[in-house]
Amino acid sequence: MDLNVAGNRIVAATGDAPFDVKKPTMVFVHGAGMDRTVWALQTRHPAFAAFNVLAVDLPGHGLSEGEAMTCIEDMADWIIHVLDALDVPKATLIGHSMGALIALETVADAPARIERLALLGIAFPMRVAPALLEAAKNNDRSAVDMIIGWAYAPGSGLASGPAPGLRMTGAGHALLANAHPGVLHADLTACNAYENGLASAAKIYIPTLFLLGERDRMARPKGALALAEAMSNAQVVTLDRCGHMMMSEAPKEVVTALKGFI
Repeated sequence: MDLNVAGNRIVAATGDAPFDVKKPTMVFVHGAGMDRTVWALQTRHPAFAAFNVLAVDLPGHGLSEGEAMTCIEDMADWIIHVLDALDVPKATLIGHSMGALIALETVADAPARIERLALLGIAFPMRVAPALLEAAKNNDRSAVDMIIGWAYAPGSGLASGPAPGLRMTGAGHALLANAHPGVLHADLTACNAYENGLASAAKIYIPTLFLLGERDRMARPKGALALAEAMSNAQVVTLDRCGHMMMSEAPKEVVTALKGFI
């Protein structure tokens, strides 16, 4: 699905179902250097269960036009522009990693526009190692290698995933390696600089799900607990033997958790 947001062509996956403004809407927001395809195993179920699904490519990512932003707050404003472009008054917002920070900030800034919130693989602060930032700044392949080396749970059988035909590490590596130059660095810079997590969490009163990977080495589960404690209506679900890339490592479990929550 193509959208016009702030004069740029923006691409969103709909789970292969038509968009109907009369239905409730779920917006999925990807992480750093990624795009809408990371949600491929989670979007079809709600799309054929009476929901609109929008798995967006952020500006400069995937097939979307525009420049990648370097500020989580600006990305949160952009999410509201997406809803405005489709005349969606309220939505459920689901974000992973950087996308979870964006989702968190979106709700804090525009609470009337979001009815439920799901935060996957989130931690605060989301600091980025200087070596990774430098490699990403130089568009060095080692940046992708570093991320993939930490993104999946150790000892979980990474050559092939639970979905037929999916080689998890290979797919993740290809996705990051194919990002436009400068995009990964912009994203990591935004994550590293974001300071509003606890203050924003304290403003959130809507039902919120924290979905965490027990073996997540990029956003360790304990880094999410202070956010959850700052909210008035949060629940925490931890996926056993799962790392940061839970959408491919444990796709059925993620669908089940989201379905039960929403």
